[in-house]
Amino acid sequence: MSTYIKIYHNPACATSRNTLALIRNSGQEPEIIEYLKTPPSKQELIHLIHMSGLTVMDAIRKNVEPYQQLGINNQHFSEDQLIHLMLDYPILINRPFVITELGIKLCRPSESVLDILPDPQQHAFSKEDGELIIDHNLNRLK
Repeated sequence: MSTYIKIYHNPACATSRNTLALIRNSGQEPEIIEYLKTPPSKQELIHLIHMSGLTVMDAIRKNVEPYQQLGINNQHFSEDQLIHLMLDYPILINRPFVITELGIKLCRPSESVLDILPDPQQHAFSKEDGELIIDHNLNRLK
């Protein structure tokens, strides 16, 4: 039985790739939104942030060029202004956000996706860096 899962994904990001691999390791194929190519709408972005229990600042990537260039760390922007900056510069959107029937989560670290996956892991799983997350007995280690 297939359940609906959506991931706002950046294939250049190891955390995003590991999160996608964990979703697939549960036997599901999610809808994949490459958010740098297809950014969420303003309403979608607000919904993702709100439903994941984050503040807008929590959802902003701070280690990217636009963050420093725009002076986000030195300015007092309203939440609405920050949302608009995230839409204008999608690289500012932290990732990956995952939506399942069990909730919405910013999956950092990648194994936090396990908290909202409706189906169990089917195989042992190690991250790209070799860190074991699911052992051969299908026990979650992290």
